[in-house]
Amino acid sequence: MQEHPSSAGDDFAVAHREWLRERVAHYLGRPVPDTARLDEEGLDSVAALSLYGDMEEEFGTLAEPEDIWTYPTVRELAGFLAMRDSRHGACRIRAAFVFTGQGSQHPGMTAGLHRHSTGYRTFLEEADAALLPFTRRSVAELILGDDPRVHRTDLAQPALFAVGYALARTLQEAGVQPVAVLGHGIGEFAAATVAGALALDDAARLVATRGALMQALPSGGAMMAVCVTPYEAAELVAAETDVGISAVNAARSVVLSGDRAALERVEARLAERDVRCRYLTVTHAFHSPLMRPMVSEFESCLRRLPGAAARLPFYSTLYGRLATEPLYAPYWSEQITSPVRFADAARCMLAQQAPTHVVEIGPRPVLTPYLRRIGGGRRGPVCLPVCRGPRSDAVDLAGVISALDAGPLTAAFPGVRGSGARDGGA
Repeated sequence: MQEHPSSAGDDFAVAHREWLRERVAHYLGRPVPDTARLDEEGLDSVAALSLYGDMEEEFGTLAEPEDIWTYPTVRELAGFLAMRDSRHGACRIRAAFVFTGQGSQHPGMTAGLHRHSTGYRTFLEEADAALLPFTRRSVAELILGDDPRVHRTDLAQPALFAVGYALARTLQEAGVQPVAVLGHGIGEFAAATVAGALALDDAARLVATRGALMQALPSGGAMMAVCVTPYEAAELVAAETDVGISAVNAARSVVLSGDRAALERVEARLAERDVRCRYLTVTHAFHSPLMRPMVSEFESCLRRLPGAAARLPFYSTLYGRLATEPLYAPYWSEQITSPVRFADAARCMLAQQAPTHVVEIGPRPVLTPYLRRIGGGRRGPVCLPVCRGPRSDAVDLAGVISALDAGPLTAAFPGVRGSGARDGGA
């Protein structure tokens, strides 16, 4: 009996398996378990030939028609495709998009790109138009006007969503198609939109409403970055009901969030152990118990939200894993008070998708250092921020596109991928 490559390529085959499962369900008219034999489930020769045509269109000539019967289950066939994809496309770029969360905003962000990139300008205007009925003001004008009010929660969240969406769509238009997406906090909304789980108009409504409701909460909350493990953090907040773990960004990088006085008590206990803390510049305690009063009102907005599953692998920082289920209203409600499990989600994405490059999508790099650490430094994928900071412009964007083997610069400078990718990851 021929040995099937299901286990060897299993982690790498997640994206192939998701795609294949959807196509098989299309031809059978119903979903089937990954381990069920396709011939026994009713896949006939006509449907198999159509499935092969889909495979060839999606992946190229990785397989022959008879391979559908040689590897008769979704899991086995996906494993075979993934290993062939890996073996024959060793130099093929596999880019994952990671969307930055709140705190990365700054006045004038992406102004250079807006001046010199027609594509970015077009997509920012598209997001701005979707947000306008809910924000009642242009977030594009706010961003480009160097307005310090961009730090207000009700404006920062829509502005970051617009920037993240526009940056990602600009890369996609240039030919960079992500193999997976992940978002930190508010960044999950742009990630879900790019992945097809949220329509742009729905995402705009949710983001604007979310930001406005958070802005209306009483001030007095705070957030504090601490260099401890998640287990140590859990012990620290156990006695403080108004403090929670709001984010786990790396093995020893945790953010605590909640009532300012309670955080100061935690800070005092950490000072006795010579553990330093750093308060973040925020007006509210995000992803903490102090967010609970706004959840019920936000849920009323969510009732009209149609749930959809992502069409790209979507790595949830709420679950800390690949989310294969539709992102229904409860997901976005729970996300408000739950910790951002960034480290778990990023680790899972890197292991399962094996990206060659990870692109941080945001106005300045915040997550790139964590991604490099989680990915194993120089042994892992190249980590590229699409914007390096306030002065980023179309030249920087062109460099990222070249490093990702996309856009016109790749054709003009065929050797740029190697040097550009390495410089970007240094």
